[in-house]
Formats: sequence, C-alpha cells, structure tokens
Amino acid sequence: MRNEVTDKRKGRLEGKVAFVTGAAGGLGRSHIRRLAEEGADLVIVDICRSVDSVPYPQSTPEELHDAVAEVQALGRRVVARQTDVRDRTALQEAYDAGLKEFGRIDIVVANAGIAPMLVDDKLEAWHDALDVNLTGTFHTIEVAIPAMVAAGEGGSIVIVSSTAGLVGIGGASNGGLGYAASKHGVVGLMRTYANNLARHSIRVNSVHPTGVATRMITDPAIVDFVAQDPILSEEAPNALPVDTVEPVDVSNAILWLVSDEARYVTGVTLPVDAGFINRR
Repeated sequence: MRNEVTDKRKGRLEGKVAFVTGAAGGLGRSHIRRLAEEGADLVIVDICRSVDSVPYPQSTPEELHDAVAEVQALGRRVVARQTDVRDRTALQEAYDAGLKEFGRIDIVVANAGIAPMLVDDKLEAWHDALDVNLTGTFHTIEVAIPAMVAAGEGGSIVIVSSTAGLVGIGGASNGGLGYAASKHGVVGLMRTYANNLARHSIRVNSVHPTGVATRMITDPAIVDFVAQDPILSEEAPNALPVDTVEPVDVSNAILWLVSDEARYVTGVTLPVDAGFINRR
C-alpha cells in the first residue's frame, strides 16, 4: 500500500511550467523526468535528427514521442516540438505554443548541446559546436525573456555547460576547441543575463557536469577521442572514485536551482563533477 503522506506530498515545482531543449534523450530526458516528478508541466523541444559533425547517435522522433508519453504517465501535461535551437523562428514558435497552452512558463533549461569531437575532424565541427551550444543557448533564452518579464513573476533559467566550460580541456581538434569555447561562452551569457534579469527576479545559473553516463560518453568514437587527450584519459580524472556521474545527478542539481530552495541563488557556476575541477 502506498504511503498516504507520500501521495499527498506537494511537488517542489507544482504549478510551474518548464521549457527544456534537447529533451528527447540523454541528459534532457532525465531533466524532464525529474521536473515532471516534482509537479512541473513541460514544453519540450529536440532536433531529433543527426548533425553531420557529431559522431554519436542523436535523438529520434520516436524518442521525442516516448518522452511525451513518459511525462504524461507522471500525470503532467506536455507540449512537444521537433525543433532545432539554431532556428530562432522555429524555436520561438515552439515556445509560444507552450505559452498558449499553459499561459505561463516559469523555468527555462537550455540543455541542447553537441560534442562534435573526432580525432580526424573538419572545420565544420568548430562551427557546429558554436552554433548549437552557444548560439542555440542564446536563442533559447532570448525567446523566453519577453514573456517571462511581462508576467512579472520572476523565474529561473539554467544553462547546461560542462567542466570544459571552466577548465581548459577538450583537446586540439576543431570539435574539441569548439566545444570548450562554446561551453566557456555560455558562462559569459549566464553571468550577463543574471545581471540583466535580476531586477525582474529572474535567476540565471549554469551547471557543469563531468562525464555523464549517456550514449555520448559511451559511443566508440568519443571513447577514441578521449583516449587521445592526456587530461581526459587520466586513469582517475575525478577526485571521487567514480568514472562518470548519472544523468539524474545533473537533473537533481537543476531541480534545486529552479526550485524556491534556491530563490536567492543567481549567477553561479555549479559543478556536478565528482571533484574533477578541484583536481585541475
């Protein structure tokens, strides 16, 4: 028998709506699950197709469909669109569709990102990393700002960066350099938005995971790439005795940042890295 007290527990995000990019698989799928478990309704987008410079499989339309079903099974409502964060117009349309459905959006999680890292790569890997990770994050926040400000109820924005956004790792390839530059770049966006939006009570923060146990990390092409980097290929790159963290560990950090428990936290870079950065 289920515990009656547990059944009546109010979720930390009850009555809130979250806009999440890159939501169909990997980290994004974990984020929407945790937000929904805590009571949030969702507006979710994902490109659901491959990017030529990315060596590992991207999410699919079927996975986006499954993500919708998972949110609904948790008793939450969801609006989903197959959308590329590089396309500002399409992203705005997806955001507006969610706003029309729910009447509000309180939380933005700029999660969409790629790691176009190949030992033998091309210049397009640099451009793709910047276009998706940095410009896509910029687009995600910009489409949300007007309605969040107009609502006058504050809000929370979280950018998913990386340990590569705080230290100089990633190797010398076009994709590796682009990844590090883009993940550093979103920290600049975060800090500036945190200042710009503070007067509207909109908080902006970033999270910085070490390696996360998703298909991006386990794909043979990425494993080969990491083996070529003297820092990333260390036998024990993290201080704590784990090789990777789980997606839910990152999602829990995001959940805290967007909840009222972190109501006065803004402009911070929060590592979820098992001590990786501390060892550098």
